[in-house]
Amino acid sequence: MSTPEIEATADRLHSAAIHLLRHVRKEDAASGISGAQLSVLSVLVFAGPQTLGALAKADQVTPPTMSQLVSALERRGLVRRRARDRRSILVSATPEGRKLLQAGRRRRLKRLAKALGVLPPEKLALLHEAADLVLNAAASAEAEA
Repeated sequence: MSTPEIEATADRLHSAAIHLLRHVRKEDAASGISGAQLSVLSVLVFAGPQTLGALAKADQVTPPTMSQLVSALERRGLVRRRARDRRSILVSATPEGRKLLQAGRRRRLKRLAKALGVLPPEKLALLHEAADLVLNAAASAEAEA
């Protein structure tokens, strides 16, 4: 495939991902916390405990912004901080935080499954295969970075 074809495919995937995210994100309001807070909680649930600096880097925000997000989550009992050593603090999701995030994920997946349910089986199988290809390409790109 030529570079223009690759770029056109990348453009279509990018647009599809944005539309898909906007569609499922409608379920996030039921969580009762902001999208930024959900993003932080997601990192902690799926990647495990992190320092504030690592969280800020993962969500591409400044350390003071991350500190505010973590403080808000901590007040709600969704995360906790603990000293890792004298200079470093680890933030982790609490069981309540995990439950909230998992419930939100279930709502998102239910919405997405409903949208996909209108597809004929052969198109759904093709989409399943395409999702695997995209995930593999993303993993390869992450490994190279």
